[in-house]
Amino acid sequence: MAGLFITFEGGEGSGKSTQIAEIGNWITARYPDIELVITREPGGTVPAEEIRKILVNGDKNKITPQTEALLMVAARTENVHKIIRPALDRGAIILCDRFADSSRVYQALAHGAPIEKIDQLHAFGFDNLQPDITLYLDLPPEEGLERVSRRNSDVADDIETESRFEDKGLGFHTRVRDGYLTLSRTFPDRFHLIDGQQNKDAITQDIIDIIARKCEQFDDR
Repeated sequence: MAGLFITFEGGEGSGKSTQIAEIGNWITARYPDIELVITREPGGTVPAEEIRKILVNGDKNKITPQTEALLMVAARTENVHKIIRPALDRGAIILCDRFADSSRVYQALAHGAPIEKIDQLHAFGFDNLQPDITLYLDLPPEEGLERVSRRNSDVADDIETESRFEDKGLGFHTRVRDGYLTLSRTFPDRFHLIDGQQNKDAITQDIIDIIARKCEQFDDR
């Protein structure tokens, strides 16, 4: 592939969206002639955003973990085929807020399903495409959930806050963190653990230090 595929992972409140914006600004400044694509999961395309509404809103138990996994992979398949793969073929840099590792953690490791089942769905949907770099922002779940609670308290009462996953509770999110730490050991070549308790600028610099060498492929374009 001609492009570069970078994914951001983390528990609730870990600061992924903030860092994606910061890294996007850094890439745009350093490589103004390189296309930058920013997308998210679940979401990215119109059908995937419709699926997102089902997944992130409403009661935490409204669908089974199996249904949750199938919907996540369905949304991801749309995103890969319509946004990510075409952008990679064009030589773009893609920043994706969550990707396949989220399903490996949330729907498999945290819910107790075999991770092989999730990977089989990924293989069927999009040949199990893997990122070039995965950045995991590590944060104690207690702190992450507190950040989300403060953020949601500032939202107007008539606006949905996409809190279905936060509502799964501390025990679930502790398993989420454990799952990410397991993946960081399973995929050490692409999985990079970032201390999410640092200040924002320190986190951004840590990420730049990691991705800068991979971005050197764009220096001569």
